[in-house]
Amino acid sequence: MNRIGIIIPTYNPGSMWSEWIERFKKQSLMPDVRLIVDSSSTDGRLDAETRKIFGVHTIGKSDFNHGGTRQMALERIAKDIDIVIFMTQDALLFDTKSLQNLVRIFSENSNVGAVYGRQLPHMGSRPSEAHARIFNYADQDMLKSITSIEEYGIKSIFISNSFSAYRVSDLMGVGGFPSNVILGEDTMVAAKLLMAGKSVYYQADACVHHSHHYTYAEEFKRYFDIGVLHGREPWLLSNFGKVGGEGMRYLRSEMRFLMASAWYIIPSALIRTACKFAGYKIGRYERLLPTKLKKMFSMYKVYWLTNK
Repeated sequence: MNRIGIIIPTYNPGSMWSEWIERFKKQSLMPDVRLIVDSSSTDGRLDAETRKIFGVHTIGKSDFNHGGTRQMALERIAKDIDIVIFMTQDALLFDTKSLQNLVRIFSENSNVGAVYGRQLPHMGSRPSEAHARIFNYADQDMLKSITSIEEYGIKSIFISNSFSAYRVSDLMGVGGFPSNVILGEDTMVAAKLLMAGKSVYYQADACVHHSHHYTYAEEFKRYFDIGVLHGREPWLLSNFGKVGGEGMRYLRSEMRFLMASAWYIIPSALIRTACKFAGYKIGRYERLLPTKLKKMFSMYKVYWLTNK
């Protein structure tokens, strides 16, 4: 019987946190080991009720790193578990079987090293946010391996640590999460798992509500950071394909979706696309920019305190 752990990085989780905890408490599968890694929150949401359920390890706000913090947390509990679940504070479990469904594949297929679940838009999300979830998270399961590259290209290594799980032995076998990346630690692990002959599974009946209400500037900054990742880790694109084709497929899909449901926001969606494109392209060539500008363009500004 697999022992399950769960790790949640938090920082000022806000008013949604009480609902997050209530949904977690109702899960049919309760992880054996439960750990929050908190970046010195100041909003008081990690109260006594939370601490009855989770162990809480506190780090400095400036010490957070997408890959390094998750790896540090994993190493604290790895000896006690076989499977580790990662979630974020803004991903709300959809039903009582969300966690049970997520980890089911590990008992059914011994070659699966990682699994991620379906993300549904939060209630009240904008049409463009809803489309992003529909496009990236289909209603059918998917098994991805190194042979999937021809069919899926760069989507072969798509995964999200907002709602995912890993077989600990496989995760550690590829070196764990990278210790210092601007984002995309999950993508890098998925790529390494596939290259090691393992599979990554998409479990469509394991669901959370998770979407973002980004401004134009935030879209630019997020895609700047993605560009930085691809510029600093060129092996991802050389092994799994370019992003341009997938980007055009997304844009065509979004235009069809909006024409049928919300044609009046197409101009806004096009501006949003331009911000993403510009951010990504500039991020790919960030080595030509001074650090001051990189910090200005980036969503994850702490990264630039130790990276130039």
